Amino acid sequence: MSGTTTEPAAAPVAAAGPAKPSGRGPWRLVLDQLWAKGSARFGLVMVAFLILLAALAGPLSALGGWSAEEFDKRAIDAYLGGLPKGDFGGVGARHWFGVEPASGRDLFARVLHGGQVSLLIAFVATAVVVIAGTLAGIAAGYFGGRVDSALSRLMDLTMSFPSLIFMIAMMSVAKDVNRILLMTVVIGLFGWPGVARVVRGQTLSLKHREYVEAAKVGGARSWRILTREILPNVSGPIIAYTTLLIPGMIATEAALSYLGVGVRPPTPSWGQMIAESIVFYETDPTYFLIPTVFLFVAVLAFTLLGDALRDILDPKGGRA
Repeated sequence: MSGTTTEPAAAPVAAAGPAKPSGRGPWRLVLDQLWAKGSARFGLVMVAFLILLAALAGPLSALGGWSAEEFDKRAIDAYLGGLPKGDFGGVGARHWFGVEPASGRDLFARVLHGGQVSLLIAFVATAVVVIAGTLAGIAAGYFGGRVDSALSRLMDLTMSFPSLIFMIAMMSVAKDVNRILLMTVVIGLFGWPGVARVVRGQTLSLKHREYVEAAKVGGARSWRILTREILPNVSGPIIAYTTLLIPGMIATEAALSYLGVGVRPPTPSWGQMIAESIVFYETDPTYFLIPTVFLFVAVLAFTLLGDALRDILDPKGGRA
């Protein structure tokens, strides 16, 4: 034997343990993709900003020193038909956005509270539409047969109805009810078929998947299959569609208020303020521009955010 000694083999490298979670869940990945797109980033920031302004309308109005219904006769010129004193509709340290002609109410406070009302109606009406449409769409797609036929015919009937004329008629006749509640119900009544059609199509493509069939074989009830297997897999398109619904709801509320059948004074809304500013747009364009800009930015921001979410959560539907 030679005098050389054989060195022991090197110890094997310890097997790597389980991968540490990155902490980046699916919604964090969606947020990262949104933030990576310039238009989506603008929409996300503006949506958050507008919601924050609406939520803090009371404290911010108090910070400005005026409530939404408080009159300031010193800010208007009675000899000029109540036009605001000063340039740009009375914009200054006393009134940051100027004042309403004739009344002297602070535009900063009115715009904030108007945004609160407009966004509240849009969000609640959208929630009604999405919940009703999701329930109807899942039921029609999953159960099929007579249920599908009945719900599909109801969708067709609702979508073929002249909704705007009915809304105007209802809002004109029902004068002694809560206008915000009535607008929410009426707008939601005609919006659900669009969501229902999207969810029905998604459900039809999912109900024959392997995991759904396995759940049926395992004895799972229909309710469990719908809530555990179908609904989570259609949530992406629903969320994307929901975000795209909101700007339409904001515009609908503004249109009804503009036509005089929406929110009643002294409760402000952007549509109502635009309607009242029409008679002053030549002598006081600031009064017209401020609520119009807020309405435009809100609709644009939600549209950009909704388009981006649709491309991320429902890419096939986005390319359709």
